[in-house]
Amino acid sequence: MANRTDPAAKSIRGTNPQNLVEKILRSKIYQNTYWKEQCFGLTAETLVDKAMELDHLGGTYGGNRKPTPFMCLVMKMLQIQPEKEIVIEFIKNEDYKYVRVLGAFYLRLTGTDVDVYRYLEPLYNDYRKLRRKLPDGQFSLTHVDEVIDELLTNDYSCDIALPRIKRRWNLESLGSLELRRSALEEDFEEEEEKEDNYQPADELDDRAYEKDYYRGRSPTRERERDRRRDGHRHRDRDYDKDYDRDYDRDYERERGRGRDRDRDRDRDRDRERDRDRYRLRDEKDYGREREGRERDRRDRDRDRGRRRSRSRSRSRSRDRKDYDGGDYRKRHARSSASPRRHGDGHEDDEPKKKKEKKEKKEKKDDGTDHPDPEIAEANRLRASLGLKPLKV
Repeated sequence: MANRTDPAAKSIRGTNPQNLVEKILRSKIYQNTYWKEQCFGLTAETLVDKAMELDHLGGTYGGNRKPTPFMCLVMKMLQIQPEKEIVIEFIKNEDYKYVRVLGAFYLRLTGTDVDVYRYLEPLYNDYRKLRRKLPDGQFSLTHVDEVIDELLTNDYSCDIALPRIKRRWNLESLGSLELRRSALEEDFEEEEEKEDNYQPADELDDRAYEKDYYRGRSPTRERERDRRRDGHRHRDRDYDKDYDRDYDRDYERERGRGRDRDRDRDRDRDRERDRDRYRLRDEKDYGREREGRERDRRDRDRDRGRRRSRSRSRSRSRDRKDYDGGDYRKRHARSSASPRRHGDGHEDDEPKKKKEKKEKKEKKDDGTDHPDPEIAEANRLRASLGLKPLKV
């Protein structure tokens, strides 16, 4: 909440005032100790006290690129957006030079082209010294007029990209600004008037040409001055044209790169969409195959269970029949030498060889084939009663 712009603040150049500072520098200011401790809760009235405590100016310094207190106060002014009259009073303050530079820097960021030239050009006459903090942390000596010239002519100052402003001669041609007059011009005119008043009348004519020549009123010097002025204007105009041409070329190049990136992004998105579609289709096909295999396995298990239950029911019915007719078969099984048969007259499912071996084994075990006829008869009787044969 402490880093939000004042809700009553107006947008500057179509954006949030704090966006005039680059995001990296803005984040460093928000993390700075001076911003958190000294700039919290400042208003347009209490900001003056903090500005009076400044002893140097600068952007960022050190390996971590820490912002200076001057830059933190500039950021605070962008956040609270003081009134124009307060900023002008900052600029007109002659007692505190850093307060004046702070107001000039803020006006250069947020003011119009006419206001920038109107209120900053008079500061060319301020030659007071200033301390400036360099990026390596050292201090250097500068002056107020040098800082003002940097604000009016350069694109960067204190690690901040300054908004572009029109050339002065463009504003003069449009009638927005008057011709700039030097502050020393009035002093020169007063001195010349004094000299003219104290000079004899005969010397006035001799020195009039020299004064006019040195003051630049000679036709030859006037033509040379106009030619140089026009050359500077044409050079500035050509520079502006070249700058605009380079800017348009860079803009078109970036725009083309942006279109290429958008095209590549759309192509990658379509490729991902097709890949997802094929993956879903494969998963659906695999699911159908898996469901088919599961269905086949369930059908096979069901058929196998039916066959097992059918065979189990058959064997159970057969066992019941064997149990019902078991006593009769036990009494008459060994009396007949013919193969054993079921009650229904059908043969067993066992092979004949196994059946014959089994009958032979039973005959040998029951003792009915004993050579003594009496013992054989006794064994036959014991076998019908279910007793063990005699062992002799």
